[in-house]
Parts: sequence; C-alpha cells; structure tokens
Amino acid sequence: MDFKHVSVLAEETYSSLNVKPDGIYVDGTLGGGGHAYRVCQALTTGKLIGVDRDEDALKAAGAHLSQFGDKAVLVHDNFCNMEHFLNNMGIGLVNGILLDLGVSSYQIDEPGRGFSYMQDESPLDMRMDRRQSLTAAGIVNTYPESELIRIFKDYGEERFAPGIAKRVVSAREDGEIATAGELNALVREAIPAKYLKTIKGHPSKRVFQALRIETNSELEVLKTSIDTMIDRLDDGGRLCIITFHSLEDRIVKSLFRKNESPCTCPPSFPVCVCGKKSKGRVITKRPIIPTQTEIENNSRSASAKLRVFERAL
Repeated sequence: MDFKHVSVLAEETYSSLNVKPDGIYVDGTLGGGGHAYRVCQALTTGKLIGVDRDEDALKAAGAHLSQFGDKAVLVHDNFCNMEHFLNNMGIGLVNGILLDLGVSSYQIDEPGRGFSYMQDESPLDMRMDRRQSLTAAGIVNTYPESELIRIFKDYGEERFAPGIAKRVVSAREDGEIATAGELNALVREAIPAKYLKTIKGHPSKRVFQALRIETNSELEVLKTSIDTMIDRLDDGGRLCIITFHSLEDRIVKSLFRKNESPCTCPPSFPVCVCGKKSKGRVITKRPIIPTQTEIENNSRSASAKLRVFERAL
C-alpha cells in the first residue's frame, strides 16, 4: 500500500510557523511530508530536518521532498532525541519545530501495522518504529491485570477497564491473543449488553488508543520533550503541536503555560524570588481547530487542535 496521509491544519500550521526563507525548521513527525513540503517551498538557503520513527513514512517523504534536494534532511529517529541528533548535525538553535501527533492514514489502513480495530485479521502490532521489540500483543499477553486496567483507564479513559482487563487475562490462559478481531471479541464480551448498545462508535476504540499510546510511550515522550524543544528555539522561533485527543492536548496546554509563566512564588509575594524566567508566550490562548470544510473533506481531522508557543530569549 502507498503511504498516504492528508496533512491536518496545513495552512494554519504553516502560517503559525512564520517561516523565514533562510531559517532552520524541524518536522518531528514527518509522516508523508505534507507539512514539510509547504515549509520547503518557502525556503531559499534554509533547511528542513524531517524526523520520523516510521521507516515507511521516511521513504514516502523522501520521494515527496526529493525535488528540494539538500534543503530537506531526513532522520530516522524519535523527536524526543532531537537534542542528540541536532547536536550531531552541528545545528544549534532552530527557527521552528512542528509536531503532528496523529496516526497517519497509511498506518491506520495498512492491515499489517495493527493500528485499526476495524480490521479483524490484523496483528496486534501498533509499533510506530518497528525496530522496537514491544508490541501491542506483548502488552495484551504479558502485562499484569492491574497494569492493563491502568492503561485502559488512564490512556483510553475506558469506563469498563477492569472488566475488559479481567476478560483479557482470563482468555490468554487458553492461548495468545494475536489479532484485532480476537481482542474486539473480548472487549464486547466484557462490556455489559445494556451499555454496549449505547456506545457511540466502535466498542474497542478506547482500548486500541490506550494500547497504541503504551506501545509507543506517546504521552511520556511528549511530556519529556516539550521543554527541550522550546529551549532549542531561537528568539521568535515557534513550536507548533497538533494533538488529536484530550490526553495529549492537556499536556501541551499545561507545559506551554508553565513555560510562559514558570514562577512558583506564592501569590502573596510582592516580587518573584524563585528566579524562574518566562521562556516566551503562548500564541494560541485557544487552540486552532479545523474548519467545517476541512472536516467534511477529511473526517479524521475533526478532533485536531493546534497550539503554538513563541520563544523569547
């Protein structure tokens, strides 16, 4: 299957980056290269560093961005390692960083990747980077019941997490739970019938989200990367992050606010004595969301939110 993905909030993100023709920009979640392509079009002597954990994404993006020559440099890595690979490339401060935290259409639609609950025969894989050993199947078949409950509850906000975890642990005693269809059946069995009828969307949606997040350490990676990325921005440089669910959005909103107003002094203090200085300002007091037209053209964009932080040195 060809790697295809429609970039969400494309023009809004490009505008928010304030691209300079001679600037250096990092797309930390390159995907098919849609956002990066728009940036490269505006560059003259500048450079775009495109990063992705997914080798298929890098191959597709490489072909898509090939016309820009050495303006686009691709890196097979996790954006949480940005400090390391930028140092190795001899790059100091950058003018903008972009993260699009959504799963690509290719990853969702490709049966072998295991991201979709809609494909019963697909293996429970869900790895963004297939070099890593942990898969969703590994989680489902080896994690203790208490850990499964935590994951389903914290990462999926799944109301019936205890019952689903108990059913999974019981079922795996009879053999490995290997496919999306097998897990879907267990989820349906664990949810009381009277509630199953009232669920909007697929019953396994929250469980699959939780497993994907755990498999790829998505929230932990995001939490530990934002401060570092802000520190890597030059004066006036911007960090643009597109999220797709409330767990991600809360992290971005909270850490942007903390970097804007880091003072920990009690409100009663007449002056700040903690010494913590603001790193810049939040540009988006409210997140930028897709237009109705974009949602109609790409239903997967419906939950997207873009937040922007501007660095001040």
